[in-house]
Amino acid sequence: MTYAPRVLHELLGHAARQWPNRTALTCRGTSATYAELAAAAERVAASLAARGARRGDRLLINAPASTLLPAVVFGAARVGVAFSLLHEQVRGSSLDHVLADSAPVLMVTGDDEVRASAETAGVPAVSVEDLAAGPGRDVPLPAPPLPVDPVCLIYTSGTTSLPKAVVSTHQQLLFATAAIASVLVYRSDDVVYSPLPLSFDYGLYQVFLSVTAGSNLTMGAPTEVGPSLVGNLVRANATVLPAVPAVAEALSALLRRRPKPAPALRLLTNTGAAMPTGTLESLREAIPGLRVQLMFGLTECKRATIMPVDGDLERPGSSGRALPGTEVFVIGESGERLPAGEIGEIVVRGPNVMAGYWRRPELTEQKFPRVDGLFPELRTGDYGRLDEEGYLYFDGRRDDIYKERGFRVSATEVETAARGVPGVREAAVLVPKDTRPAWLFVTGDLAAEGVLDAMRTRIEEFKIPASCLKVGTLPLTGNGKVDRKALASMVEEVPSGAAR
Repeated sequence: MTYAPRVLHELLGHAARQWPNRTALTCRGTSATYAELAAAAERVAASLAARGARRGDRLLINAPASTLLPAVVFGAARVGVAFSLLHEQVRGSSLDHVLADSAPVLMVTGDDEVRASAETAGVPAVSVEDLAAGPGRDVPLPAPPLPVDPVCLIYTSGTTSLPKAVVSTHQQLLFATAAIASVLVYRSDDVVYSPLPLSFDYGLYQVFLSVTAGSNLTMGAPTEVGPSLVGNLVRANATVLPAVPAVAEALSALLRRRPKPAPALRLLTNTGAAMPTGTLESLREAIPGLRVQLMFGLTECKRATIMPVDGDLERPGSSGRALPGTEVFVIGESGERLPAGEIGEIVVRGPNVMAGYWRRPELTEQKFPRVDGLFPELRTGDYGRLDEEGYLYFDGRRDDIYKERGFRVSATEVETAARGVPGVREAAVLVPKDTRPAWLFVTGDLAAEGVLDAMRTRIEEFKIPASCLKVGTLPLTGNGKVDRKALASMVEEVPSGAAR
């Protein structure tokens, strides 16, 4: 019988009993076994209980990756405190907003600036190390939380407004973890190398997937996707790489320049943005035996679809089928379900759909409506189509769909066409806003004018942006996604005549 935890800390407890001496985590040369991780989580739980933290309280965490950081997550879950991991770079007004919005009982940080902001907001601060050291005395723990209690708040990036938090309960998080695990099938002998921050849900779930399988999670840093990436993968004996396109492209470029030694990766996964076909072709050529699983998801449901292993070779452009036990479909403007082949808004139903937005009832009702009295469904705001066998083809996000000369244009389609031009490595479209037209940004060897000319054989003329700027690298957020705000700032600074 398969073990099915009801609340998050039971997931770690089971792993510690099953594989007590197996390495669970590695970070910056330090490792911890599953037994050690579980013991550290118990000390964190006791520390929080000693400080008066109770079920339903919130805990903010702003700290670099370490083997103790997941212990804070599991320890908070044990006492029923909902944790929220913030990116290390969150400062100033964004941090002040999250402090006011989440009203935490404690801030976990080692940064003086973050500590000062927390204390100004009336929130005490403590380091990861001090919290994980324990209270120094026996402290009775409260009754465990219920499966329906909140376990974490994940703040979205806030690219167009102040960050908002997606609330996940224990049962939603655990369902999503189990469903993803059943398709990706991490192994107990895997070394999962993750350069993704734990503040990014794709990075956070690597902890839960690795604990589910008994794998060794090696936590890298987002800054380690440069020249050191190949060496880090080889030294870690990495077998699984969860990657965003920027990480995959960096690895591909490094292996093209220095093909040996290549890491012994068996599996590469991707979510968050479309993975360029050329990058995957290059990686498969450089790493014999590499398999690929592409995915589509949002923070609000964690994961919506996953491709079978190497399914992209049979169905180019697809991001897979719905997670087991869930449903994905598309709807028209009136909310009606559309047949296969028609493009509409992507909707997700199932236990993976999260509870809603923290303190945002109107937005929750809009994004998570109840239809015909059924459980809420997630209106993703993304557009795509399903084929006859239920495979999803992503067409673009609501903010990525714009009108050009009266015609509907998908920024995703334009980016794909640009990346298909020989000599182009990466491409990003900045969609029109107010009086600013659409802009195309590219990296690679080809001049901007040559990119636009070559695209005319790939997509319709009206879809090609009038302006293209060649840059050395695309600006990225801390999660490895293209930073659209930075692109907009770059447009403002472009001298007249510098772009095509």
